[in-house]
Amino acid sequence: MKYRIAVAVAPLRREPSDRSEMVSQGLFGEQLDVLEKQEKWSMIRMQSDGYEGWVDNKQVELDPSIEDSVIVNIPLMRVLHTGKEHGWVTAGAVVSAQSIAAQEQMSWSGSKEDVEKCSRLFLNAPYLWGGRTVMGIDCSGFTQLVMRLNGVSIPRDAYQQADIGATVTFVEESQTGDLAFFDNAEGRIIHVGIILRELDNTFRIIHASGKVRVDVLDHEGIFHSEQCVYSHKLRIIKRIIE
Repeated sequence: MKYRIAVAVAPLRREPSDRSEMVSQGLFGEQLDVLEKQEKWSMIRMQSDGYEGWVDNKQVELDPSIEDSVIVNIPLMRVLHTGKEHGWVTAGAVVSAQSIAAQEQMSWSGSKEDVEKCSRLFLNAPYLWGGRTVMGIDCSGFTQLVMRLNGVSIPRDAYQQADIGATVTFVEESQTGDLAFFDNAEGRIIHVGIILRELDNTFRIIHASGKVRVDVLDHEGIFHSEQCVYSHKLRIIKRIIE
């Protein structure tokens, strides 16, 4: 049987408990596989990226297999859920095309320009560990969502994302839409953001750190504009889109 997320946002937890750490989120309509089912909780695997976690059984339902399904591509949208009841869903949700007004959607082509425009819609969204929505999002959830809305599928976590794409050797060779990855003292990838190349060939990065924000990027890393310090050390740059 096929299942899907039945609420706007469903927490995926590390253990089957409301007190357990949220490792990611499932969005309305996203399909999943149930790996193990308990009385209250199910261990699931998201079909879009293979991410696994425990979800409350009340937040999962049988998938009606909507033929005219579309992915919501603006941060927040009001849709018709059951033909007569409206509800809010977020970017990345999968809904029936008939449940939304076509003019409310935006057209993202996967171009460098569209990746930048799409990413800027999330500016000032608060940071949330495991989050994937404009109400709260983490660094890799942000990059994954922006790429997904532009037709590119990438893994969920930063260290996984760092394993794909073509390596860009120098910051000066990077372009808008490239992903920049940052490590800690132990060499572990801990952060990711989207590079923005300015007209004067300087570089900025849009990333989720406290909130979704834009900072200066150079060969050392991210220079925090308010604190006037380097907040993250650059490890590698990868090109996901051409």
